[in-house]
Amino acid sequence: MTAAPGRRSSTFTRLLRHGFTDASAAERLLDSPELAPLRDDPVLLEALGGTADPDLALLGLVRLLEAQQSPGARRELLDTLIAAKPLRDRLLGVLGASTALADHLARHPDDWQALVMYEAYDLHPGVEEFEAGLAEATDPVSLRVAYRRCLLSIAARDVCGTTGLAESAAELADLATATLRAALGIAEAAAPEDAALCRLAVIAMGKCGGHELNYVSDVDVIFVGEATEGTDETKALRAATRLASHMMRICSETTVEGSIWPVDANLRPEGRNGPLVRTLSSHLAYYQRWAKTWEFQALLKARPVAGDLDLGAEYVAAVQPLVWKAAERENFVPDVQKMRRRVVENIPVAEVDRQLKLGPGGLRDVEFAVQLLQLVHGRADTSLRSGTTLDALKALAAGGYVGRSDAAQLDEAYRFLRSMEHRIQLFRLRRTHLVPEDEAELRRIGRSLGLRTDPVADLHREWRRHAGVVRRLHEKLFYRPLLDAVAQLATGEARLSTEAARERMVALGYADPASALRHLEALASGVTRKAAIQRTLLPVLLGWFADSADPDAGLLNFRKVSDALGKTPWYLRLLRDEGAAAQNLARVLSAGRLAPDLLMRAPEAVALLGDGDGGGLEPRPRAHLEQEIYAAVKRADGGAQAVTAARGVRRRELFRTAAADIVGSYGTEEQPAEADQGALVDRVGGAVSDLTAATLAGTLRAVVRDGWGDELPTRFAVIGMGRFGGHELGYGSDADVLFVHEPRDGVDEREASQAANKVVSEMRRLLQIPSADPPLLIDADLRPEGKSGPMVRTLTSYAAYYRRWALTWESHALLRAEPVAGDEDLGRRFIELIDPLRYPADGLADEAVREIRRLKARMESERLPRGADPKLHAKLGPGGLSDVEWTVQLMQLRHGSAEPGLRTTRTREALAAARAAGLITDEDAATLDEAWVLATRVRNAVMLVRGRAGDTFPTEPRELAAVGRYLGYGPGHAGDMLDAYRRTARRARGVVEELFYGIAER
Repeated sequence: MTAAPGRRSSTFTRLLRHGFTDASAAERLLDSPELAPLRDDPVLLEALGGTADPDLALLGLVRLLEAQQSPGARRELLDTLIAAKPLRDRLLGVLGASTALADHLARHPDDWQALVMYEAYDLHPGVEEFEAGLAEATDPVSLRVAYRRCLLSIAARDVCGTTGLAESAAELADLATATLRAALGIAEAAAPEDAALCRLAVIAMGKCGGHELNYVSDVDVIFVGEATEGTDETKALRAATRLASHMMRICSETTVEGSIWPVDANLRPEGRNGPLVRTLSSHLAYYQRWAKTWEFQALLKARPVAGDLDLGAEYVAAVQPLVWKAAERENFVPDVQKMRRRVVENIPVAEVDRQLKLGPGGLRDVEFAVQLLQLVHGRADTSLRSGTTLDALKALAAGGYVGRSDAAQLDEAYRFLRSMEHRIQLFRLRRTHLVPEDEAELRRIGRSLGLRTDPVADLHREWRRHAGVVRRLHEKLFYRPLLDAVAQLATGEARLSTEAARERMVALGYADPASALRHLEALASGVTRKAAIQRTLLPVLLGWFADSADPDAGLLNFRKVSDALGKTPWYLRLLRDEGAAAQNLARVLSAGRLAPDLLMRAPEAVALLGDGDGGGLEPRPRAHLEQEIYAAVKRADGGAQAVTAARGVRRRELFRTAAADIVGSYGTEEQPAEADQGALVDRVGGAVSDLTAATLAGTLRAVVRDGWGDELPTRFAVIGMGRFGGHELGYGSDADVLFVHEPRDGVDEREASQAANKVVSEMRRLLQIPSADPPLLIDADLRPEGKSGPMVRTLTSYAAYYRRWALTWESHALLRAEPVAGDEDLGRRFIELIDPLRYPADGLADEAVREIRRLKARMESERLPRGADPKLHAKLGPGGLSDVEWTVQLMQLRHGSAEPGLRTTRTREALAAARAAGLITDEDAATLDEAWVLATRVRNAVMLVRGRAGDTFPTEPRELAAVGRYLGYGPGHAGDMLDAYRRTARRARGVVEELFYGIAER
């Protein structure tokens, strides 16, 4: 091919015409021995000219021919190349677009045969086909080789135009899925003992989860782990963490065959600071209480891809409701906008103009705008819930949320920008989003995108045009005020069309939108200052109501309170100026019936919600309560009026306790929900018990003052029993008590007894008189001889009875006895009297232990309500309150004399003392404590939600959901709540059967 001096050969000219930039070097390559058979073949030159970089393609072809193992293999490649146009286009297309894949073919020269022929099913391979392609990989090196072979076929279809951008991105995601599965398989094969201990699910996030992956990108994942049957959870999570870490290294580490891509798990809860693997319940607990807005945005693309796919599906099903709730968060739209601006601000100044992904008008602008629209509108429109950007954009246009013209322009721009990104990354298979500055690279990219006339100039022009479209449309979609109105109702909402407003209310969770709109109109209509403040408050309040299980009740109750206090100058000012007050009120009004009922009877108690630091909801000490009640009794005109005042204080303090419980359980924007469930239970039990004791003390003083003046003819004391004595009263608990008296010096015993009985009778009557305040029922059935015995006895009579007739069950019941009102010295002496009974010096005889077990078994069979599900009965069911308490109390009866720590009326304190004394293992004690706390919380929740006491979960869906919200479960997770209760109770029952029904001695 040597030309005469001063003249260009015809080949040289043809090479330039076909797009070669270094025709001299190309001539030398064409003259190489490897290409000798094709030196004059016009088909080859034409095919090379059709590639993105003909020089690069020719060099890659020569390297591939040189790498062939034999002349026969080289001849086979050349013959196939000339005879088969599909192979020619695919192979040369890849060689002209990617030096990295050319390097792979040079190292593995037989892999070109993967491009020879495609059947119909080869044109759009999925996960199964890629899994088959990776099946023989048994270590990181062979996995990389197989991965590149599969990647070769994807790139070939891409550069030849057989597949479009969306299909190529989906295939890359499917290949990533197959690779993650293969890597996990290698990790499991290396540690089969770890694989046997756990279930591990790999959740793809980001572009992999969205089925729109790049050629080289971090593959974002989240790991979910659970223990296999019979495995300790801690051990299982450690095993799962080792497997997950090994899987990540297999994909990420550099070997002789390079790396595949980094596996990034930083989207997990708490990011780098959080555990690599969590259980499903741990994930949910985090997302329900701690997650930020961006984390829900990220979860939009979550998709199970590897490991235990059933567990992965459970994870996605569990988090999806949280994702579509994200737009209800206050400041949701501003938060997303701020996050996008922060991304732009963090780009180095020198890179801003070259950033294809993160810069203004870049890919991230399209993705953020689409995701924001999805999260806002996808709450009500499930057709928008796609993790794939282009599919979601299409759905938004079809639903009218984006103009069709705008959507079409965004679609075109996104496809162009992603195609640029693909070509940039494909060249060296490196993760980058920067447009190169080198003209040769820009020329190659332009030609690969079909820009052949002036590739560099045309590429710049098209890039800037599409980026401008994205920037203009992104700002139009992203910042338009309508989003704020949809994400959180704005002022003037009632002025929407009736149908639009109704749909908006339904989307917020209101079951009766017509009534809700009437309440809004009544609250916000008019030109008064009150209406103006309401219009400011309602958008925020409605969002908080919507976050509850019963938004309708929340709004109705708010209207009632506002009607009652609307003319009070401090009410609306309190809600407007103290953020805590408004949110606390919204929580309280929408959490159930009890707290609103208590508030409606004295709406001024709403002032308790207004202490910005939460101090207004702190329970008041018993001494302060008694002081207030005693002062009210002293001012009252007669016993009835005095007790009415005492009951009024009780009502207000019950509201304070319930409100604090609700706010602590739900959390606020400033203060997350209380993580220590036991602390919530202790706070409620202590507050209600102290309040009951103070009410009884005030009532006793009122009755004595009304009937006898300053002094009763007999000393009189009230002894708390059961939950009352244990400081564990719930909202609906009766006050279990014993009454004891002792005639004063010189007083006839009969006179003293009549006075004591009259006091008891009058106390019970006054505390149960129908009124606006909840009654306080006094139950004295635990007295000697039960209902058949006298209501009140002297201390001497108690001593005689217990000495001669006391039964085992009575000693058992006395474990909770504690003085709560009346004569302190008499109460102390009563306790001294019963201590030897409840803490017998020699412990319990075997027969007494058997009797307690028989009583417990009989109670389980006889007292459980007909038709109730035993497994969900918080008091009498397996693993319920009765199981835990009887187990703890049996240890107290047997060991209380020897172990001072067991001499307490409080269940949790006694359990902790038993653990410290070595009577129960740490694990068993924790199991019983968890079950007791949960069962108590369930009973409290039922009372708060229904307004009446109950020991089982409600069956009405909204009530059940409200109990779930109180217990920390989001919408749609009532089933998870019931399952969790059954699991907790089942574990506790196992401990009870061992410790309570087991051998006599432990």
